[in-house]
Amino acid sequence: MSFTLKYLGKEQTFEQKVALLDLVKDIDPDRNFIAARVNKRVRDLQYEVYYDAEIEFLTTEDETAVKIYEATLRFILAKAFHRLYPDLHIKFAYNVSRCVSIHLLDTKYHADTAMLLKVQHEVESIIKEDIPFIRQVVSNEEAAKFYRENGLEDKLGILAYRPEKTVHFYACGKYKNYMYSHLLPSTGYIKKYKIRLWAPGFLLQYPRAELGGKIPEFQDSPTFGRVLTESHNWAKTIGAQTIAEINRQIEERGPIEFLNISEARHNRQLCELGQMIQDDIHSIRLICVAGPSSSGKTTFANRLRIELLSRGIKPIRISLDDYYKDKGDPTTPVDEFGNKDFESIDALDVDAFNRDMLNLINGEEVTLPRFDFHLGKKVEGRTIKLGEDEPIIIEGIHALNNKMTIDIPKSVKFKIYIAPQAQLNIDNQNPVSLTDLRLLRRIVRDKRDRDSSAEDTIMMWPSVRRGEFKWIYDTQEGCDFVYNSLLAYELPVMKKYALPVLQAIDRESPAFPVAERLIRMLKFFVDMEDSWVPSNSLMREFIGGSCYADV
Repeated sequence: MSFTLKYLGKEQTFEQKVALLDLVKDIDPDRNFIAARVNKRVRDLQYEVYYDAEIEFLTTEDETAVKIYEATLRFILAKAFHRLYPDLHIKFAYNVSRCVSIHLLDTKYHADTAMLLKVQHEVESIIKEDIPFIRQVVSNEEAAKFYRENGLEDKLGILAYRPEKTVHFYACGKYKNYMYSHLLPSTGYIKKYKIRLWAPGFLLQYPRAELGGKIPEFQDSPTFGRVLTESHNWAKTIGAQTIAEINRQIEERGPIEFLNISEARHNRQLCELGQMIQDDIHSIRLICVAGPSSSGKTTFANRLRIELLSRGIKPIRISLDDYYKDKGDPTTPVDEFGNKDFESIDALDVDAFNRDMLNLINGEEVTLPRFDFHLGKKVEGRTIKLGEDEPIIIEGIHALNNKMTIDIPKSVKFKIYIAPQAQLNIDNQNPVSLTDLRLLRRIVRDKRDRDSSAEDTIMMWPSVRRGEFKWIYDTQEGCDFVYNSLLAYELPVMKKYALPVLQAIDRESPAFPVAERLIRMLKFFVDMEDSWVPSNSLMREFIGGSCYADV
């Protein structure tokens, strides 16, 4: 039976199934195409089409394709290490400067320049060999046997929680691995990457879709790096480094104990932060809080206020939203699509904000503005005057931007960056995306607060991410405190809220590939009821029931 394929501006009829790779092998000699959407579903290039379809071929300018590229790179690195050091186990994690970090799990090995050169040479050799990736479907029992025989104990744990009965290995020569992802057709498709020494391991850089398929310029982020290290150490201490370990903690400790361990960590961070502010309260007048979307800024700001009140400090909260320029202000910038760019710092009346904050710090009485979103303009708000030990808390995406507080002396500012800094893996070769956790938070909250579909949230997410790269990430370095808003139990709790709205997305939707990826991850977690989640928990900001909802 014949079928018709539409791709690259042409329409062609076939009588027999055809591999995507065969459609472009003559017109893409440089191998720029690395994956495809077939009727909007993501497929690897070895996929064979046998039905009517519209096909969109993808490059490293597409985020979904980049995930395939990155998974392939991890596979090749794992193969290279296995060739060179058969008894050495390595672990991948997401790290600073949009890199993947490579950790050596055997203390008799040390990352140094000599090892780096050997690994780089081996990776290049594997790429030049252009070894094909062959997909093999085996039963869970066969996979478990393979893992045991090859000492891959880290991969065994998740098998008990996978709803699927089979595992899709990829073979690359004699080496096999499972990367929970499609892979490129062969090792020769890898063209861009960088490996650098990063004690006590290495960093792997790869092309990023948000940069048009280019590798980002490396930027050291010592503050961010320290927080990731602390997050890794804490997860190791409580036995929650992998999804399987989290599931076992819930099953063996019980959900209440595991939940309270996570909440205690938040409480400890707040206590530490409160002490830092109290120790310097006579100097601190402005407490600035910022972080990317769905970091939990609102709940955190409320809990910080309570922490400070318990120490006799009486903070006043001021919202940056009240300093938006009026709707008709011609100086409000526009984005690349010609729409008003309300995420830009230039959409705020920075001069007015600096003037009001400086006057308050100098002990003057100030009538603050209040932005009326129905009228689209500022109206008169409350009149305040700061007393002794009454710092101002400001919260928003630009709170750490020096331009936002350019007239305020650095000595009176205390800067706090907040984000969930997960160091979570499926197994040693497969880390869980830090960004996916925030996206799931956003999906659940948007559905509850705005009745927005998961599809709408997913389609809006790239714009949110562009704003984060432009306005937030560069401000985290040099802050006074980084608050890790991760709760180790949150994905088992969010599962029941997120799965139904993700599963409601039509397979034909452009949001489906992202939804499919999130669904696969969530299904690995055991269910956990939320009845014991405290009303003041940061988790309540997303699932509902927060005691701060009306504050």
